[in-house]
Amino acid sequence: MLIDVHAHFLHERTPRKDWRERNASRLRAGERVGISWHVASVLGSWGLRSPIYFPSPEDVTLANEVQRALEAEHPGRIRGYVVVNPNFTAHAIAEIDRGRSLGMVGVKLAASRRADDPLLDPVCDRAAHHGLPVLQHIWQHRRREFAGQEASDALELAALARRHPRVSFILAHIGGGGDWLHSLRAVRDVVNIHVDLSGSGVDGGMLEACIASAGVERLLWGCDLTIDTGWAKLRYLERLLSAADFELVRAGNARRIFPAGSFPEA
Repeated sequence: MLIDVHAHFLHERTPRKDWRERNASRLRAGERVGISWHVASVLGSWGLRSPIYFPSPEDVTLANEVQRALEAEHPGRIRGYVVVNPNFTAHAIAEIDRGRSLGMVGVKLAASRRADDPLLDPVCDRAAHHGLPVLQHIWQHRRREFAGQEASDALELAALARRHPRVSFILAHIGGGGDWLHSLRAVRDVVNIHVDLSGSGVDGGMLEACIASAGVERLLWGCDLTIDTGWAKLRYLERLLSAADFELVRAGNARRIFPAGSFPEA
């Protein structure tokens, strides 16, 4: 089994007119690589009607409905994160409850609020209630402010994770750019943070450093927007790890932190 813990899909109410082609190309590429499950989220209207990182409640609800429709359209291939905007607390909690009742398996936090902000506490409490992991968008060592988003750093995620020890957190796209060594140092001793290997970065020594800092039991394979570099990391890990450790990164760790039964065998 191979589980991509960080995938995205589009829909018709986004700026991309080729959204059908892009969704189909992801699934085709996944077949070639051997992906069993795409664990995905839809980020609101991707900026068409409300900002990508500050989606309106209406766009959040629509995105989660689209995600569930994709799961129904491709049974046995896609599972979904519930996207929430923690600035709307009651709506976020209601979306998590509804999403979980309809089979969604995680919570996606983008850049609507800094990871250590108290507004995230009710969201994480609800995730703990349902036994859901939380995927948090992270800049690897934020050095400045970024327009249109509340970019979070690994240090802030570590603060949140320490406040919520019952929740499994996923540090997004360690290969997404920036100082990944800074992130790895920040989360080394925070055992409920797992490192998502996705992102287009394939720097020399990155995977070795992830193993040294987090151990294979806290690494999760994923792709994010593009699958090619995810495939490259997969092939490298196959030669870097023992067969047993390789299977943990491919799927074993994901099956442990997501709700039981999330990923049945094909």
